[in-house]
Parts: sequence; structure tokens; C-alpha cells
Amino acid sequence: MKTILLVPTGEGVGLTSACLGLVYALECQGIKAGFLKPFSQEANFSDSDRTTALYAHLFQNETVEPIRYESLVTQLNNDEKDELLEETVRLHRQVAKSHDLIIVEGLVPTNRDSFATELNATLAKALNAKVVVVSNADIQHAAQTAEKVENQLRQYSLSPERLSGVLFMRTKGLSEESAQIPVTFDPSLRLENETQTFIQNIQKTHAHIGSQQLPIIGLVPFSNILSVPRISDLASCIQATWINEGEAHLRRVLHSSLISSNIDKELHKFIAGELIIASADRSDAILAASVANESGIPLAGLVLAESDLQQSAILKFCQHAIKQGLPVLHTPLNAFEAAQKLANFSNEIPVDDTERATQVTRFVSSHIHPEWITQLLAGTEQSRLSPSAFRHELVQKSIAAKKRIVLPEGDEPRTVQAAAICQARGIADCILLAKPETVLEVAKARGIELPSSLEIIDPDLIRDQYVPKVVELRKGKLNELQAKEQLQDTVVLGTMMLALDQVDGLVSGAVHTTANTVRPAFQLIKTAPEYSLVSSIFFMLLPDEVYVYGDCAINPDPTAEQLAEIAIQSADSAKAFGIDPRIAMISYSTGTSGAGADVEKVAEATRIAQERRPDLLIDGPLQYDAASVESVGRSKAPNSQVAGRANVFIFPDLNTGNTTYKAVQRAANVVSVGPMLQGLNKPVNDLSRGALVDDIVFTIALTAIQSAQQEA
Repeated sequence: MKTILLVPTGEGVGLTSACLGLVYALECQGIKAGFLKPFSQEANFSDSDRTTALYAHLFQNETVEPIRYESLVTQLNNDEKDELLEETVRLHRQVAKSHDLIIVEGLVPTNRDSFATELNATLAKALNAKVVVVSNADIQHAAQTAEKVENQLRQYSLSPERLSGVLFMRTKGLSEESAQIPVTFDPSLRLENETQTFIQNIQKTHAHIGSQQLPIIGLVPFSNILSVPRISDLASCIQATWINEGEAHLRRVLHSSLISSNIDKELHKFIAGELIIASADRSDAILAASVANESGIPLAGLVLAESDLQQSAILKFCQHAIKQGLPVLHTPLNAFEAAQKLANFSNEIPVDDTERATQVTRFVSSHIHPEWITQLLAGTEQSRLSPSAFRHELVQKSIAAKKRIVLPEGDEPRTVQAAAICQARGIADCILLAKPETVLEVAKARGIELPSSLEIIDPDLIRDQYVPKVVELRKGKLNELQAKEQLQDTVVLGTMMLALDQVDGLVSGAVHTTANTVRPAFQLIKTAPEYSLVSSIFFMLLPDEVYVYGDCAINPDPTAEQLAEIAIQSADSAKAFGIDPRIAMISYSTGTSGAGADVEKVAEATRIAQERRPDLLIDGPLQYDAASVESVGRSKAPNSQVAGRANVFIFPDLNTGNTTYKAVQRAANVVSVGPMLQGLNKPVNDLSRGALVDDIVFTIALTAIQSAQQEA
């Protein structure tokens, strides 16, 4: 069991972010990394330690709660360090039972906790852990940065073999471009040249830092974007009460501005992500914030200070605009006091802010150097495709595919942002079908930077050229007038672009129903020659592994032949995304234990699929527990190569498949990617109408990979 202990040089170095980022980097390599925080430094945490809770939320993985701060101090004061370390080892062993490697968060040296450094050194020995020193850095002051690390190393007095590296967090002095946020683990963000230059400068005064014995394992830039709280996090800081909570849990404070002069001179401050702070008697500021919000500019929020809000008439007048989501707070402090308190607000990530924690985790992991991870993992078993590894592979394979993906919902804000991300990262060349001026307005209002290479096509300028081809493809069913009418729908227009090979794939559904997205594909794209039907799969991102569920969206009651085809389609899709398929044909009966038409259909489908594809591991009928739980599989189907270890689950009908995927998704809080359509001549994929920006990005990536797979 390998253990890595992360120890900080002081407060505010980003120790929690470093731990979670390293866990994520290991997950992306297929390593089941556990996390342990042995000691809490929160004087009064009630149910769960903050870092421990964030780990559980992010990785859907259980760990143990740390020893409480009161107990820690009491045992140290009673000279019970040995007993304390014995309890720590017990916690470590508990985590080790189900993980390949453990990341341990050390104590932070503070004025209150002067024992932290000595206890960290003792902890490293007790857990037989390698030590990574975590410090902040300034590119312009290499010697001072190195001296912080050196001071910590002197206090530890650890043998060189015990030291594993140095991770520099919140590094200042780098370009703004280096602080871009990845969608997933993104090796292209690593600052290879900057790291080498920094090492050379450090080694002028501290030759061993950055050497082979003590490598710099990552240089993580400081990011203002990742230090931003939600407006809901700030209320207690300024003793505020809500006038309108709105989207307080979604809107983030990129900057804050105090409105003190004539409103004409302050209007430039009313931009996306801005927290406007004004005296409550500034009705002009309230009106300006309301107009901005109604115009589609997502201000972070509005803080009204001091007065008892006697001008409630202006608030009533602005209710329609405010109710569109603008968070409005009232504080008894004056505007200047409120601005000062907010400027000094802690940048620690709250337990429930999983969106920010996810972004920070990916950001840190993307800057950890692969050579160090490779060396760390030498001899460590890689046994599964983890959800993190799946997302990473998804992005990397789509970058390699270099495909053009059309997005018919081209002015929908989430779609615009996803397209900008995909274009900037090279995930796909995106084409937005929308009026260019509308897209530019959406981007400006939401602070989205549109890459110059992002293509925006006005549907009105191209629609007529597709009319003859639609009539030809739907011969006898549509005339020219009807074709022109159908092409008013941008999904139909995008599908025609795909049918004529002008693009490689289509993604829709953020505002359209599944039927709106799929119907044109059935009519104009049709099924691939080797298939007789179109089916769907979901990638279910369980905590330890990615499962494939099919068919959960298209075919209500497939025949045995169709079910066999769905199994083969799903297996090939799994392979395309790095999953070695072990296919279970699901039924209410395992083997010959039950009888009936439904069981016989699954048995016949299994036989047909095995006959058509002897290269695949396919077994059935299998009950779900016999397919997924090793002990049950051994008991119910002892001779099966699939039972107990299946990762592709084929359900007998839509009722079973759709119900199961939603039950697992909701009850186990599992992320599902899909539905991904299979069997079409060209890839078309549907989104949930509640899709997040990341969901759209991953679906675009998935579509690009499908296109490359079909070509191959």
C-alpha cells in the first residue's frame, strides 16, 4: 500500500485543493485513490470535516472522519502521542482495505498549532508515507519561494528517501492564459517551459529543490476565477438578509464594485459576475441593476446597505426584473464597511459548493507532471476505467478526432458556452446555427469569450439550398413547400448538413425534446447498413467504474433479434470509449432458474448475439445482482465469465431500462452521460433539457468520437 502525505509550508497554500487534485489525477490513471485526513483543525466541526466531506461529494467515495481537534490537543497535552498515532494507523488501515493508494492531508502549521510540523514528521514515519511539500510560489522571486520549502524541510529532519517532491500552488507571476479552467483532466495545460525555467532559477540558490531526489511535481497557477465564491456564501459575512434570494446558489462573484458617484459614471461596472454594493437609498443603482439583469447580463448580485429600505416602492417597481434571478441582499453595515468585509472574505471552498470544488480539482490535477505520477504508480495495479479516466479519455480522443459538430440550438446560452470551450480546447470544431448578432449578445451578457475560429451560421442564409435535397430524401412524403416549412426547424437544417457530409455530427436537446432531435435523424440519416434499428446507451459513472446501460431511451419492446443487435451495438460503443465489454443480458431469472416468454426472449437474444459475435463475452439471462455482484454471480452462475463482473447491461425492454437507469442515477447520485444513439449512419445525440455546460461539452466530445469510430 502506497501512501503520500501532503504537508504545507504554512497557511493559505491550498492544501485541500492539492490533496483533491492529486486524487483526481490518480483517478484519471485508473488508480483507486483513497483519502485520509487524520486530524481536524476545525475547533468545532459538528458532523463532518470540510475536506473529508468535499472528498466524499466529489469522488462518491467513503472515507473516515478525522480525530477531532479537541481530542488531538487533549492527547498531546497528556503526552499520549503514541496512542494518537495508533488511532491514526487504525484509520489508515480502514481506508486501505478498499484502495490502491492513499493521499493523506497533513496538519497546517499555525500560531495556535505549533505542534503541527513535528506531528507531520512523526505521521510520515507512522504511516510509512512519502512526503510531498505543498507551498505557494512567485515566479519572480525564486529564491524566496525556495527558502519557504527549505525552512520546512529543516524542521522535518526526514531522510531523503522519505521525500517525494514539491507541489507549488497558487503560483503568481504567470500569464493570465495559464489560469484557464479545464473541462476535465487536461495535460495540455501543464507549464513545462515555465517549470523548467523556474527550477533553473531556484537551483541557483537551492540546488536540491527540483533535482531528481526532490522533483517539482507541479506548478499550479493562481486563478482569480477559481477563488470566487457564490453570492449565497457571502450573506453571513456582512450580516445580510435576503430581499430576493433568486439564483444565489448559482451566481458567482468575480468582482465587487461600490457605487458611490453619479450613476452615469458607474454603468461600466454593471457586467457579468459583478457584485454591486450601494446604499439602499440609491434608487438609480437598483434601477440599473434591474435593467442589466433583464437585459441578460448575469450580475452576481446587489447588496443594499444601511437604510431601512424606505424606498420600497422602487423595489416593487423592479420586481419583474429582480424575480428573473437577481440575488438582492440588505445589510445593516454601511456600503464601505460591507465592501471591506467582502474584500477580506476567506477563499476556502464551502462543503456544498461541489461545482467550484470540481473545477479546482481538475485545475490542480492538470498541472501535476505525468513523469512523477508514472514513477509513483510503478507496480501499482490499474484495474478499472474510473469515471475520471473515462471523462479524460473522452476529451483526449475527441481532440484527436478533429470533427465538425453542428449545434442547432446555436443561441442557447449553455450551448454557446460549451461551443466556446470545445473550440478553444480543440475538442471539436463547432458550428452554431443562429443569428450571429444574437450569439454575440448572449456571449457579451454572460462574459463568454468566443474564439475567432468558432463558426456561426445564420439559418436564413442557407435554408433554401437544402430544400431540393429534403424533397429527394423524403420522396413521395414531402413537396417543396412542406420541405421549406420543415427546414424552419434548425434541428432539421442541422440534420441535412450532416446528411450531406458538411458536418460530422449533431448535438441538440438543451431546449428541444428527444423526439424533436431524433425524428429528423430517422427520416434523413437512417440506419447504418449493418444494422436494422437505432438504439441508445447511457454511460453510468459509478464511483468505482463506468457501466453501459442499453437500451434506455428508444425501443419499447425489442424482439430477440433486435435485443441481440442492441447488445452488439452497445458492446462496440463501449469498446470505442475504452471499456472492455462484458455483456450481461438482464432478466428476472438467472440461467434456467425461471421460465416464461420474457425469459425465453432474453435467452434467445443471448444465443443470437453469441453466434453473431463469438469474440464478445456475452451471457444471459442474468439477474442484475448476479451480473454486478461478484459473490452473487459466483453463487448463481459459477461457470459464467460475465456474472459478477459485467460492465455492459442490456435490458429486456424500455420499461425496465429507463426505470433502472433513473433509479440508479437518482438513488445513488450517479452521473449519467447520454443517451448516445447507436445504429445511425451518422452520429446524432440528444441532451437533457436540464443539461449543464459540462454535460454538453462531454456530449459533443462523445459525438466526435462516434464519428471517428464510424469512419474507422
